Amino acid sequence: MLTKNAVWLITGCSKGLGRALAEQALAAGYRVVVTARRIADIADLVAAHGNAALAVELDVTAADQIAAAVAAAEDRFGGIDVLVNNAGYGYLAAIEEGDDEDVRALFETNLFGPVNLVKAVLPGMRARRRGHIVNISSIGGLLTYPGVGYYHMVKFGIEAMSDTLAKELARLGIGVTVVAPGAFRTDFRGPASIKQSATRIDDYADTAGKSRDGTLTGHRKQAGDPARGARAIITAVEAQHPPIHLLIGGDALDQFRGRLDALRQETDAWETVARSTDFVPAQTGSTRLGGG
Repeated sequence: MLTKNAVWLITGCSKGLGRALAEQALAAGYRVVVTARRIADIADLVAAHGNAALAVELDVTAADQIAAAVAAAEDRFGGIDVLVNNAGYGYLAAIEEGDDEDVRALFETNLFGPVNLVKAVLPGMRARRRGHIVNISSIGGLLTYPGVGYYHMVKFGIEAMSDTLAKELARLGIGVTVVAPGAFRTDFRGPASIKQSATRIDDYADTAGKSRDGTLTGHRKQAGDPARGARAIITAVEAQHPPIHLLIGGDALDQFRGRLDALRQETDAWETVARSTDFVPAQTGSTRLGGG
């Protein structure tokens, strides 16, 4: 179980769920390495908590900054007990509309950045035989909507990485929790946080186009409370048996259950075809020898 003097390193703390999580972890008495691309965005948060908080500049796509952030945490606090991969942003486009450069940048921030941070903290966690990795995914890592496909790709990747890591690290005393939030009232859907392709193809107006517009108009109307979401994550990490998969937000729970039901129905409907592809053992008959 997590001790109260544990050290958290949280990415993307300038706003939203990351900032709420840093605030809640500090309020709970933990020591926190608070990171953001611009130190000025987190200066007030760190100043309010004295020696318990350390502000570190961190762009998760920069390998040198990842190494420096981990080194700073180890130098100040002796190690990292909980890594929270939270930094990321959304991208809206039909698959055909996606800009190659934008898509690669999305993958660098939302998928490869977390992978590299995990690889950076694991040597210390393995040496101590303790630690916990929290990867912030999305309900969009478990189901899909038109117009959000590239974001789904990176979040499905986070889900797969986390599930695999949990199996690889369980015997080493290191836990993994992947968190799938629903819609939380942050700036995630705002113009400063979400990006979209400049290309719009008319044939997708009623599918990806409507989804893109609906995502943007939902800004600041989301049902989820970031502070409550942050507390739920801390509760999960503090548990004697933390979950590998954690949904937060009633909307996420309802959508995922609906997806499970739909998958079950489709899988059952096509079971005969699925099983028909297996090799059928050759039939061997006995040959009777002799006459009469």
